[in-house]
Amino acid sequence: MERTVVRCAEGHVFSTTSFPMQQAQRLGPGRLVRCPKCARLRSAVPVGIETLETLETH
Repeated sequence: MERTVVRCAEGHVFSTTSFPMQQAQRLGPGRLVRCPKCARLRSAVPVGIETLETLETH
């Protein structure tokens, strides 16, 4: 299974294997996923490579 790095509405960055319907453009990029940091269902969006590189340098 492919893992997807996402950011929840609270700003937590984590990876998940269950990011449903990634290819559904008409629904937009956000999905409800349980955030492991705040333990709640949050709207989450995929994190781009550029953002990951910025996070790693800080």
